[in-house]
Amino acid sequence: MGKRVFDLVVAGLAMLLLSPLLFAIAAAIKLDSPGPVFFRQERVGRGGAPFRIHKFRTMVHAPQVEGPLLTVGNDARITRVGACLRRSKLDELAQLIDVLQGTMSLVGPRPEVPRYVALYPRELREKVLSVRPGITDPVSIAYRDEGEQLARAADPEREYIERIMPLKLQHAARYAEHATLASDIGVLWRTLRLIVARTSGAAR
Repeated sequence: MGKRVFDLVVAGLAMLLLSPLLFAIAAAIKLDSPGPVFFRQERVGRGGAPFRIHKFRTMVHAPQVEGPLLTVGNDARITRVGACLRRSKLDELAQLIDVLQGTMSLVGPRPEVPRYVALYPRELREKVLSVRPGITDPVSIAYRDEGEQLARAADPEREYIERIMPLKLQHAARYAEHATLASDIGVLWRTLRLIVARTSGAAR
């Protein structure tokens, strides 16, 4: 089974099986604060093509982009429901839409905003952007507490650009070169376990 077929089958089944949860999340967002259910933002996809990613909205809605691109620690813009969604990573489930549309894969390097992609070294940029970006990947699991790490930095954006992003790029390039369907299934399993653990923790 090819990766794209696998993505379509699994994403379609996930949308169907998780539909009660997805509708519950959407309702909670609407009841918690005014604004749309989804947060849309331009990201860079395969081959450098831009697309607008889907996420369940976790921050107060503003017509224009306000504040830094990075969200660190207890950002005042994060809503009550948004804080729970972020801890559990359930806000990322909206990207199943992007998988079905073909702009993303279930597993692949996380898509970045154009501002940061412009800083990628050329060789790493070509490797990382040679595959579809994903909802999860080994880097996402390893850096699952990235927000807390950035919150401890004197200059979060500088910390991200100079320290975290180069390490993430190296891992993402290795994924692009060596990933297989079997390794993708392993990443999905580890991600599912993480989501279950975090969801259980958030519910306590």
